[in-house]
Amino acid sequence: MKVLLTDGNFKHTLAAVRSLGKRGVEVTVLSHLSVSISFYSKYCRHHVIAPDPEKDPRFAEFLLEYVRKNQFDVLLPISFAAVMQVSRIRDELEKYVKIPLADDRALGIAGSKDHTIRYAEKIGLRIPKTWYPKTESDAAAIAHEVSYPAVIKGSEESGFVRYANSPEELSEKYRMIARYSPVIQEYIAGDGYGFFALYNHGKARAIFMHKRIREYPVTGGPSAVAESVYDPALRDAGLRILDSLDWHGVAMVEFKKDGQTGEFVLMEINPKFWGSLGLSIAAGVDFPYLACRLAIDRDIEPVILYKTGVKYRWLFPADIFHVLTNPRMLPLFLRDFGDRSFHYDLDIHDPLPSILQAGMTIAEFFLRVQQKRFWRPHGRPHC
Repeated sequence: MKVLLTDGNFKHTLAAVRSLGKRGVEVTVLSHLSVSISFYSKYCRHHVIAPDPEKDPRFAEFLLEYVRKNQFDVLLPISFAAVMQVSRIRDELEKYVKIPLADDRALGIAGSKDHTIRYAEKIGLRIPKTWYPKTESDAAAIAHEVSYPAVIKGSEESGFVRYANSPEELSEKYRMIARYSPVIQEYIAGDGYGFFALYNHGKARAIFMHKRIREYPVTGGPSAVAESVYDPALRDAGLRILDSLDWHGVAMVEFKKDGQTGEFVLMEINPKFWGSLGLSIAAGVDFPYLACRLAIDRDIEPVILYKTGVKYRWLFPADIFHVLTNPRMLPLFLRDFGDRSFHYDLDIHDPLPSILQAGMTIAEFFLRVQQKRFWRPHGRPHC
């Protein structure tokens, strides 16, 4: 099997490369960065510099030309930007390669927080109370209606998040990210959970769930430590929205578990592979390989059982940054090194990516400090 992956600079691309490579798959990785961690994996057979899918519309043209000239069985776009560029030319791409990807209607709903929240409300899922300002004047008016703290989120997947604790702060922070068409939401205090799935045209073929233990930024962000869980209520909520979208391919549905009521509240849908992919693989749900098999064989046997209680740690940079910005967690951070049940995104049999990650962590630390986005880049909700 020959598989093409995008976004070689992402940690979850590396997880996919290792997973597929260990199964004997011939993996080729694209990235706009020559210093991409996946390029240095021994499981990456070929790597290619490509335009940045997030910033360069020529990525789609480059990708089409590349799959025309080089034979692949499956294309797995990793980032949201790559997913959306691939979706624009899927008809042309599918003449040369198989792509397990949701249709345009489903991607349109999942790829916009505005559309996702409206859709979830229609099908009866609990959502945060949400306002949809169109202008700064709208936001200023809304600022006197909301309860605080409030959350301002860019509507697109790549948009920014800010917390506001007063009407004045809300108007100011809305203005900062106005170009991302933000929505305004009530703040839900509680733990973060994820529901992950692989679908075959509306039918779930693999599922997985996790709970975030630590994250960076500490006020809400990608997992630094997460644990596999199985919760029937979380499962039902995730299946409900993806079933109704007649989903195809992979997706991650993010929830908060309301600390007061215990209800799962929908945050967003990520119509792509997710940052914590390594945990699902460690727990027994190998989404990259299953997605490839689904694309080639047109269906797979359902995978609904996996190991719960599996903990996974992304040391560079997430968990290091978490403890630096949340020093009270230092005793637990150190104690976890002695827990042999932990899995890491470090692989002693594939060391070069981890060495590169360590060096990049130092560089990223100084860059974030210089840009004043290290400590609490989203702000601090006062509950």
